[in-house]
Amino acid sequence: MKCVLQRVNNAKVDVDGKTVGSIDKGLLIFLGISKGYNEAKLDWMVNKILKLRLWGSSQKGFDNSVTDISGEILVVSQFTLYADCSKGTKPSFEKSMEARRARDVYDLFIEKLKEKSELKIEQGNFGATMKVSLENDGPVTIILEK
Repeated sequence: MKCVLQRVNNAKVDVDGKTVGSIDKGLLIFLGISKGYNEAKLDWMVNKILKLRLWGSSQKGFDNSVTDISGEILVVSQFTLYADCSKGTKPSFEKSMEARRARDVYDLFIEKLKEKSELKIEQGNFGATMKVSLENDGPVTIILEK
């Protein structure tokens, strides 16, 4: 599993001109699921995201998590995170999990975020062509992989 976390002031996802998910201050998460997925990796990722300190309370630096600030989370599926561009000019997606199984993992990821927090959790539409808009705060962008 691979996540790109972006600390945002706001973010939204549109599909066919309609907003399907939007948040204010919090995390925009692009989630890629590889063929090497297992539930232990998913649990590690969810726990890490909820506890990762990406906000400062003053001059101290990063000392508050999305949970600490009562932030919001927007999750967007992105199989292209596992693109292999090492050969030629066309990316290969061999490492990405097939869509049918990946959708179940994506749904489980969101379910576990909701179970482990009381934060507002929004999502894009799995497999859809989406337009993602965001205002990055910092900018702060973190890549997690397990």
